[in-house]
Amino acid sequence: MARLDTNIDVKKEYAAKMRTPEQAAAVVKSGDWVDLGHGSIHAELCDKALSERTEELFDIKLRALWIIDHCYCVEADPEGEHFAYSSFYFSAYERKLFDRGLCFHQPMQFRDVNKYYSECIHTDVLFVAATPMDEEGWFNMSLAGGVGRTFTENADFVVVEVNEHLPWVSDERKCSVHISEVDMVVEGKHDALPELASKPASENDKKIAGYIMPYIKDGAAIQIGIGGVPDALASIIADSDVKDLGMHTEFCTNGYMDLYKAGKITNRKKNIDKGIGLYATSAGTHEFHRWIDRNPGVGVRPVGYMNDPYVIGQLDDFISINGCLSVDLYGQVSSESVGLRQISGSGGQVDYALGALRSKGGRGFICLDSTRTSRDGTVHSNIVPHFNGEIVTTPRTHTMFIVTEHGAVNLLGKSSWERAEMLISVADPAFREDLIKAAEEQHVWRRSNKR
Repeated sequence: MARLDTNIDVKKEYAAKMRTPEQAAAVVKSGDWVDLGHGSIHAELCDKALSERTEELFDIKLRALWIIDHCYCVEADPEGEHFAYSSFYFSAYERKLFDRGLCFHQPMQFRDVNKYYSECIHTDVLFVAATPMDEEGWFNMSLAGGVGRTFTENADFVVVEVNEHLPWVSDERKCSVHISEVDMVVEGKHDALPELASKPASENDKKIAGYIMPYIKDGAAIQIGIGGVPDALASIIADSDVKDLGMHTEFCTNGYMDLYKAGKITNRKKNIDKGIGLYATSAGTHEFHRWIDRNPGVGVRPVGYMNDPYVIGQLDDFISINGCLSVDLYGQVSSESVGLRQISGSGGQVDYALGALRSKGGRGFICLDSTRTSRDGTVHSNIVPHFNGEIVTTPRTHTMFIVTEHGAVNLLGKSSWERAEMLISVADPAFREDLIKAAEEQHVWRRSNKR
């Protein structure tokens, strides 16, 4: 990455660096590490142009995260002979690639992304999408601004692909890249941004949200993830008397937009960053993209700041709400794999669980349905005796509330037998006797416990 120089003629510099996607793709050499961006800042034109060179390239290591629809290089190489693709956090699309042996998982604690890239990861060529350049020569990293700047700072060669559909989000220049720091600029027509629609809330989602609602106080700052529970909770909050909420979140979604429009989020009571709701990455509907574009009440900041537990801990009454796939009787949480099958990634769940612990009056909630049904119709308990290959996302020392449709239990400070008893109490009734037997065998059950 070139050195920042804001004294140049930015329009002249832009014209000098303009290239076609094919010219940008020609920079890549066999053996290179190539980054393709994150979610909405995936450089799809450059990806497609690079895929056209598949047969002439070998041992290209591709890296990205949460690409939503297409990775053209991977699709052009179904046997994986030319490209090896790794993702920090799987989208549904990348999960399908994983099942075909075409996507590897690259574990990462999201808040430390800058350290990963500056000290542990080498990028030969970066292709990343951004907004059109402003009059001062800056490209805004938009919906994924919290990580986009890190990508550009640590790449040997930076190609910015201008996506005309990306909204501009306030970032205090902390998540933008200047034309002087760019090696090439690519333009071209893009399809509309992919949408992340709200998931309809199930009856279980509504019950789970109802158990969380009593803990949300006026003036609390909230972090909510993706899925039915956050959407259900947003709907309940919008119809409640709660007021003056703050937004501090890794991921901003449609639920936050709904809360803003309902007048519930004002950010007036936050201990830090008053008056503005902050996020690191985001996705939503086209209405969401219009809402966030140049909205003075919403801003993007580096994920190293947004996910820092010490920063989060400065916000009183902080509420963190995340989902998971399973919990064992020790209080360990798996949010990213079913057995050895990778489903997503670590993201910032641990960061926000720890941040909620540090917050005065803070509460951390991890939510799940008590059961799941496999394709053959078999019903399984999501509260299990112990893990068998599942990746532990949140350790038992950071786990506070576990919430199912059967209730909410706070494991913080509880002994092993108390944890087992509490978790079994919110498991599906059909599995409780088997879980008690397992707890007895694992020596985490007291004989005096009520059956």
